[in-house]
Amino acid sequence: MAVYELKNRLVVGIASSALFDLAEADAVFRDQGEEAYRAYQEVHLDDTLDKGVAFPFIRRLLSLNDLSPDDPLVEVIILSRNDPDTGLRVMRSIQSHGLPISRAIFMQGRSPYR
Repeated sequence: MAVYELKNRLVVGIASSALFDLAEADAVFRDQGEEAYRAYQEVHLDDTLDKGVAFPFIRRLLSLNDLSPDDPLVEVIILSRNDPDTGLRVMRSIQSHGLPISRAIFMQGRSPYR
């Protein structure tokens, strides 16, 4: 997957929890704490995440790039407060679902924006 400069593109930032259903992992974190959450993510690393509420919209938006494959019109960036463990699972799920998303930031609890 090629990475392009963001100049002259529609850039959309989206939360990983909007793109994918992270409710089950979030419940483990809230009910059992961070250590159990990390163990859960490690065990489920290769389990593709289910589509979240924004998944269909993002897929359609990215399909605009079919109009200009050599110079994509749209770039989607994952902005997430999740940790790198979840990030790896999210990125593998992106690949599994065939989404052309290559940019992401996982902030481990901190806000990804000011």
